[in-house]
Amino acid sequence: MGKLFIVPTPIGNMGDMTCRAVEVLKSVDFVLAEDTRTGGNLMRHFGVSKPMFAHHKFNEHKSLRSIIDKLTAGQTAALISEAGTPAVSDPGFLIVRECIANDIEVDCLPGATALIPALVNSGFPTDRFCFEGFLPPKKGRQTRLTELAAEKRTIILYESPHKFLKTLQDINTYFGADRKLSVSREISKIYEETFRGSAREQIEEWTKRPKIKGEIVIVIAGGV
Repeated sequence: MGKLFIVPTPIGNMGDMTCRAVEVLKSVDFVLAEDTRTGGNLMRHFGVSKPMFAHHKFNEHKSLRSIIDKLTAGQTAALISEAGTPAVSDPGFLIVRECIANDIEVDCLPGATALIPALVNSGFPTDRFCFEGFLPPKKGRQTRLTELAAEKRTIILYESPHKFLKTLQDINTYFGADRKLSVSREISKIYEETFRGSAREQIEEWTKRPKIKGEIVIVIAGGV
């Protein structure tokens, strides 16, 4: 029986790649990549030459059976996402579940993920928190925001640049203008920044920006 390695990749600085992650990529029979272009650049950077196949949200159901067949036959594979830890707001859950159902060993390496640096940088309590990933874009969004407004733990959200201001407006509406937020952008990259302030102050600050780039992590102080 083969084995599946879940390999985190840098979310910014290539120096965040661990030595063990590189060793695993060099040792497996093939690599599954969310984006083969990004994955190819990463592998070339670290001198890795292995067969690579696309495995993303648009084909993961279709490709699952053939991957399981390869692993069952004794091959080893590494799953990488475009950035960060696979299966955390990225493809990965389905193949992990299927491997477990087929008694195929799964080994998730520790490594880069955006939520922990953003949480620690926020200055909000870190002993208890809830990670929500991306909010529903439409259906169920209002219900989820209403539920989260009453959450007493620190809340962590991911957001894309083009939906960021809308999400800030929603937080202002459902959580109140005075709810404290910490927004981290471009974590581990050259232009990394964290801005801390109330929902009202966040809207004022980010509305002034001509163009918002990069993936964004919003950390919300828990309710009293």
